[in-house]
Amino acid sequence: MFRAAFCMAQEQLAFPFQGGKDVMTQFFKDSLSVSQDIIQKKETGTVVIKFSARQNGVISKIVVYYADDAILVQPVIDALRKTTRKWIISSNERIHDFIIPFVFSFNPPETAGSDLQKTVYDNYRTRKPILSKDQVPLDETTLLPPVPVSYDLP
Repeated sequence: MFRAAFCMAQEQLAFPFQGGKDVMTQFFKDSLSVSQDIIQKKETGTVVIKFSARQNGVISKIVVYYADDAILVQPVIDALRKTTRKWIISSNERIHDFIIPFVFSFNPPETAGSDLQKTVYDNYRTRKPILSKDQVPLDETTLLPPVPVSYDLP
């Protein structure tokens, strides 16, 4: 008796941002403006956004799934809106959903005094996270690599 099985590897997908992952990371590094409020408060944390891209690269349906603090959300949304027409989706789709995390941190100074430690701890203690309270339908969603966002302290 002879049995044969056919298997197919997952199709290799091109990165959905024009130019690839490194170009996307650089785009956000250049386009995301960290507000003076974030810098003064020395905020750190993560923002996870879901958005849809149409076949022509136009983005829509921006949804905040999670944010460590609301203050971190607006710069991400502003930068994401600048990506219109930079997204590439499969020709057999009309719209595709993406999830992209942004991770905020500051470049630590050579010596961290107790004031900096206290500020960071106070921010952590008093942050007001945004959480998705309902189920999160993922369907055909692509999770993109995290975008690091770092800034210098004054």
